Amino acid sequence: MTTSNIEQRDVSKLTEVEVADLATRLEQDDYDNVFDGLNDWHLLRAIAFQRPILVEPYLYLLDLESFDEA
Repeated sequence: MTTSNIEQRDVSKLTEVEVADLATRLEQDDYDNVFDGLNDWHLLRAIAFQRPILVEPYLYLLDLESFDEA
């Protein structure tokens, strides 16, 4: 999965491995431009709302507040 096809990703079809890869990219924060990192962050956030179990180990990357779109 690359950040160039974020918009085309179906969150319901993402695997644990893909989410782990996404989290690794965010942890390393080694993107060619800020928008690629932001796209990954938004994808992880979407996964957190739609499939929270997959994101549990990586919630610290989102820094969500308790009132955030709850």
